[in-house]
Amino acid sequence: MLLRISKIFEFQMAHSLSGYDGKCSNIHGHNYRFVVTLQGQPIDNLNNAKNGMVIDFGDVKHIVQQKIIDIFDHALVVPQHSPFASIEGTKKVVTDFQPTSENLLIHFASLLEGCFPERIELYSLQLYETDTSYAELICTP
Repeated sequence: MLLRISKIFEFQMAHSLSGYDGKCSNIHGHNYRFVVTLQGQPIDNLNNAKNGMVIDFGDVKHIVQQKIIDIFDHALVVPQHSPFASIEGTKKVVTDFQPTSENLLIHFASLLEGCFPERIELYSLQLYETDTSYAELICTP
């Protein structure tokens, strides 16, 4: 029996979409909501402290915090060809891609690859840019 569990994270981030034909070409920020969904079988071992869990939510929090949130929270994220890439004196992540929600999800999936036990699959990622707009990456066919 496969079960899915999800953990929700919130962080603030600024970005700029270089070459975009609208307001988002300017530096602006969002209150992001990031949902990580994992799939697996619950541990079935009475001698295991995590018996009955697919994975401990605390373990998920630790991994995602270290691999994504600590890096992107309160950062300015811009592509390397952006005129904003040379801004000094701020927490900044310079990417080799346009930092859209879609591309960020692909990047986040690569950062999480191999971080969970082999018996756990990364099922999907959702990134809410606003309360009503989000992108979703399905990681498991």
